[in-house]
Amino acid sequence: MEKEPITVNGLKKLKEELEDLKNNKRPKVVAAIAEARSHGDLKENAEYHAAKEQQGHIEGRVLEINDIIARANIIDVTKMENTGKIIFGSTVYIKDLESDKKNFYKIVGKDEADIKKNLIYFKSPMGKSLIGKLVKDLITVRTPSGEKNFEILEVKYI
Repeated sequence: MEKEPITVNGLKKLKEELEDLKNNKRPKVVAAIAEARSHGDLKENAEYHAAKEQQGHIEGRVLEINDIIARANIIDVTKMENTGKIIFGSTVYIKDLESDKKNFYKIVGKDEADIKKNLIYFKSPMGKSLIGKLVKDLITVRTPSGEKNFEILEVKYI
């Protein structure tokens, strides 16, 4: 069983989702199944089949979250000395060398990744290119639209 790195915030969000599934969504779907059963013939009861399918999704996600938590290697970068090196959990400020556009990304685990929130998976092409680098280093990232070149401006452990 391979350990997966996760940030403190990522673990907190997973635990919140697990609580919501167990305490809110699971009881609602059980009630929906009971209600659908009371309507009689289950073969042609669309409400029953939809509720059973939803129950399967909920139970699958509960198992998945429990597995992630069991394998979690919690990394809290705020408790580490900032050496300027990009590591899992660090926030990286970069500049696109073609457009001069500046941006920042936090390097996170698979379940936390969300590009809309600037959270990138450490095994993504961008994540792999950044890990281990230092301020002022130049990196090249292969993207579907071609190679992109960036300069690392700042590394924060926040």
